[in-house]
Amino acid sequence: MERRVLIHAPRGRDAAVVKQVLADSGMASRICPTPDDLLQQLEHDGAGAAVVTEEAFPVLQDAPLHRWLQRQPSWSDFPFVVLATRQASRRSAGATASLRKLGNVVLLERPVNAETLSSAVASALRGRARQYATRSHLLELEQTRATVERLNRELEDRIAIRTRELASANDRLMAEISERERAQAALAQAQKMEAVGRLTGGIAHDFNNLLHVVSMNLDLVGRLASEPKVATVAAQAKRAVSRGSKLTAQLLSFARSQSLLPRHTDVNALLQGMQELVAVSVGSAIRVETALHDGPVHAVLDANQLEMAVLNLAVNAKDAMPAGGALRIATRVDRLAEGDTALPAGDYLVVSVADEGEGIPQHLLGKVFDPFFTTKPLGSGTGLGLSQVYGFAQQSGGLARVSSPPGDGTTVEMLFPLAREEDAAPPEATAPAPAAPVGPFHILVVEDDTDVRRVIVESLQLAGHRVTAAADGPDGLQALEAARPDLLLVDYAMPGMTGAEVIEYARLRFPGLPVILATGYADMAEVGRVLGTQSVLIKPFDIATLSRAVAQVMSQRPAAPVSA
Repeated sequence: MERRVLIHAPRGRDAAVVKQVLADSGMASRICPTPDDLLQQLEHDGAGAAVVTEEAFPVLQDAPLHRWLQRQPSWSDFPFVVLATRQASRRSAGATASLRKLGNVVLLERPVNAETLSSAVASALRGRARQYATRSHLLELEQTRATVERLNRELEDRIAIRTRELASANDRLMAEISERERAQAALAQAQKMEAVGRLTGGIAHDFNNLLHVVSMNLDLVGRLASEPKVATVAAQAKRAVSRGSKLTAQLLSFARSQSLLPRHTDVNALLQGMQELVAVSVGSAIRVETALHDGPVHAVLDANQLEMAVLNLAVNAKDAMPAGGALRIATRVDRLAEGDTALPAGDYLVVSVADEGEGIPQHLLGKVFDPFFTTKPLGSGTGLGLSQVYGFAQQSGGLARVSSPPGDGTTVEMLFPLAREEDAAPPEATAPAPAAPVGPFHILVVEDDTDVRRVIVESLQLAGHRVTAAADGPDGLQALEAARPDLLLVDYAMPGMTGAEVIEYARLRFPGLPVILATGYADMAEVGRVLGTQSVLIKPFDIATLSRAVAQVMSQRPAAPVSA
């Protein structure tokens, strides 16, 4: 109900025409023939926006609608799309006053183009959706505040009762106060990390798109430039972009927004396979020891991200032992009871990396997982290694924790839900390499970021393909019906409709349509449900990677060439 549009157009076929235009754009609507019906729908069932014609103003002016608008809660500013006459000078003073009382108004002069009307209503719906989101946040904050206040009152009552009745139990009282402070500090730390994670994820996503545009434009410059020096400079700039993309990947990992590809993984086998890599990374002065759990231990996680996390911890351990020492990598299985940690009770795989350095001061332990926090000298690190470890563990259904007794080294542990070995998928048979597809192809690109969309389109056109572009999910679905492309390339994070939803519709409408999903910020569980992981491009990617992805997916389905 909160997404539908109410229509009040008392004259002629206006209401029916508006309803049809909205239906063509995929928006649900309801015609309200009278002001009372409009108010009834607003008060009892709710709506996302309303389309009203100017002819309704004489009746609406005296209707209870204005009183309803005045009674709106602080988060609400209900949007109206008003279809007005072209001659504003003919508008009566009463109609003008009524128009002002509506408040949040988009005024469209008739005759109105159907696309303009759809766009205005869609914009109003998005604004209303943000208002509903604000309402939800306010309710959550109010509930949280009420819960905290209730807990504080209960705790204060208990303290008061114990103080009066058990004056001799002062030690127990002090222990309860200490526990309360610990719980409040833990809550504040969790809230801080959550807030920083949301901010970090948004910034990293936008910066990742900028890196993607820069990377592909450098690729285009390198391909189109005739002078070898230009290509050399472009390659140097691309190496800097690559370093920037690694930083954004670590930020997204901390924010738990990294596009992970979790698989059933034998963690002991993975750690054994990377012993040589760890030894090379820490140098000959560090002795690498392993103490792995007896027998294989399995977890559902992204193996590449686990390798990156272990390497980050190993490099930190190396920096903590400038004179050399032992680095110990271990695995074990722990059974957690209810209340032991924030994780549900059950069996967990613990991967630990420990060093013999001087340790971390106790007053800094609560900050080590913060992005950009580091105890290293200026210029010796980004402060993102432990942030990546924290985010990866959280996003994999576990947690990360650190312990550092004074003068006794540092141990970082990552906990992951233990998976059963028998649940592992059988190894896939190696398929023969597909024959190279014949092109060019007609490719539909759906991407909301203008610069990203432009550079992808230009790169595909440079390869000889014919390209149709769309700026969002609904436009992409319309283009899909009209163009009937050979291949769909769609971004995941788009406003209103995600790439996974676009793919799901496309697969239902055109079974067998090859699909590539481009993302740097995706819910990979949802992606895997509709697409699998064989056609996913992680931003930023270059033209060669894009061309290989097109060739791979098109080789899986014979397709006739499309004339350019």
